[in-house]
Amino acid sequence: MIFKRVGDTRPYPEHGYQQRQWAAIAPEQVRLDELVTTKRTLDLDALLDDDSTFYGDLFAHVISYQGELYLEDGLHRALRAALQQRHTLHARVLEVPVV
Repeated sequence: MIFKRVGDTRPYPEHGYQQRQWAAIAPEQVRLDELVTTKRTLDLDALLDDDSTFYGDLFAHVISYQGELYLEDGLHRALRAALQQRHTLHARVLEVPVV
């Protein structure tokens, strides 16, 4: 098993973070088997593209909400890590409070 669970929605409230705000969060290692995905499908071109992070963040974006870690952005990075037999991923983790 790669992920804790495969989901297809974002069960947490909208956080409104923009790219600049994400960049201010220091990346940390997150175990792949603790992540719940928010997408069921993957663009295979993004997975195989060597320059897939050229225009985006180098780190995945993870939302911590109600004791779960949701992979909001970076599914292709997480799968690439799994294919390389790594168990962790460097990600920026945002704690979203319960409203």
